[in-house]
Amino acid sequence: MPDMDIKPAVWRPEQSVEDVFDTTYKEKEGPKPPVVIVWRNVVLMTLLHTAALYGLLLVPSASVLTLFWTFACFVVSALGITAGAHRLWSHRSYKGSLPLRIFLAFANSMAFQNDIYEWSRDHRVHHKYSETDADPHNAVRGFFFSHIGWLLVRKHPDVIEKGRKLEISDLKADKVVMFQRRYYKPSVLLMCFFLPMFVPWFLWGESLWVAYFVPTVLRYTLVLNSTWLVNSAAHMWGNRPYDSTINPRENRFVTFSAIGEGFHNYHHTFPFDYATSEYGWKLNLTTCFIDLMCFLRLASDPKRVSRDAVNARVQRTGDGSHRSG
Repeated sequence: MPDMDIKPAVWRPEQSVEDVFDTTYKEKEGPKPPVVIVWRNVVLMTLLHTAALYGLLLVPSASVLTLFWTFACFVVSALGITAGAHRLWSHRSYKGSLPLRIFLAFANSMAFQNDIYEWSRDHRVHHKYSETDADPHNAVRGFFFSHIGWLLVRKHPDVIEKGRKLEISDLKADKVVMFQRRYYKPSVLLMCFFLPMFVPWFLWGESLWVAYFVPTVLRYTLVLNSTWLVNSAAHMWGNRPYDSTINPRENRFVTFSAIGEGFHNYHHTFPFDYATSEYGWKLNLTTCFIDLMCFLRLASDPKRVSRDAVNARVQRTGDGSHRSG
């Protein structure tokens, strides 16, 4: 990583928030509660993905500027999840200034994956109770469930119970988080649908039809699935160089598609590391973005696990596949 006058803070155990795995949790004995399908979500997701497939057919008819705009919207909305809801608000792995937090809140609304408050709460529950009944997208229940199925059924009662008991006062105290939560629906209409469609139509004369289906619907669906792959593929396929006792894996395809979130065995082993990887900028656009924000003094205090701590963990619990660099 180039020297940009960034001085990461070394992570210490006492800095933990409520996203460290809880070894005391035990699943309830007896039969599991019945699966209740949320048919409204099934219909909406079916329509969305059908429209996205149609949008894919329209890609050749889109102008070059529209394709660039689609990519830009993909990156911005992805950063709203990765640099925003995930690394900043769920894990507090760095500190964001007010302008940066406002930008990431708008970017998060462009991603349309629940507001920051709800996303971060569920993600902390996922880390604290990973691969159990209290995990919102428990990968033990299979690829489909952990990818999209968890959104198509009612939450397991343990997910609701543990989410209510989680300490999330930091989220409640963040005025940007609570403002976005209060005005989430209009912000989604503006950022996820209106802006991606309006800009290419107004600025360079793209047809509204193409502008709706390509930079809006197709882009939105791609961001959704890129995020979901972290929950599904990165919990099933790949190596475990840091902790072979947990399911999350290092998955290069997910790392690429989710702009840096596929170093998942490392992330679940060291959830406070702002880079979610020991390799800095390698396949990690989100880490590049956070470092740039630190360089511009819009972010600060990026937390990092020490090299000695990483090496010690590799020797103690890794699967022997670790490579330096």
